[in-house]
Amino acid sequence: MFMGEYQHSIDEKGRLIVPSKFREDLGTTFVLTRGLDQCVFGYPMEEWKQLEQKLKALPFTKKDARAFTRFFFSGAAESQLDKQGRVNISQPLRSYAKLEKECVVIGVSSRIEIWSKSIWESYYEESEASFSEISESLLDFDL
Repeated sequence: MFMGEYQHSIDEKGRLIVPSKFREDLGTTFVLTRGLDQCVFGYPMEEWKQLEQKLKALPFTKKDARAFTRFFFSGAAESQLDKQGRVNISQPLRSYAKLEKECVVIGVSSRIEIWSKSIWESYYEESEASFSEISESLLDFDL
């Protein structure tokens, strides 16, 4: 399970150090793709395969299903860590998530998310104000 928030820098070649706590769970090969809210999602292969099966089950006759699967899969790439624990993030993914220098890598249960630090801070600030309301509408148990 992935959890926590870590600050890292991306270098001019698009390489980002993956937090050591995430490396083992990501595995040797994992998938990076466009995420929601302008970040990059990273999935261990087993999680990716499960997600792929769910998305394959969507009706291709539905326009929204076709659009989402195109968006999600066209940005996906198998990735690996180098000996220093870095992953090379493709230029299209860096552009999509506006990853330039300072990044935030967070653990979100079954995946990691890679954010531009400025976008993450804005998102966090906006969401923090409504966190209680969101939890009331989504959760039917106490935290």
